[in-house]
Amino acid sequence: ITPVVVGEPEAAIRLSDALFEAGVFVTSVVYPTVALDKARLRAIVTAAHTDEHLERALEAFGRIGRELGVIGG
Repeated sequence: ITPVVVGEPEAAIRLSDALFEAGVFVTSVVYPTVALDKARLRAIVTAAHTDEHLERALEAFGRIGRELGVIGG
């Protein structure tokens, strides 16, 4: 399990939903499971994932994260 700390709960949920629409399944974890300002996504990578799967997921994270203003650049 790879945590991706987002911070704001609403942003984590929006990012998780948008990634799902793009074919990348990650779950959002928000308060009360984590502190209010420590919302995160849980990504699970297994040996069954190919380099292509990982590249597609990373591209989606970057593109969607920028679109939603969750990551800069």
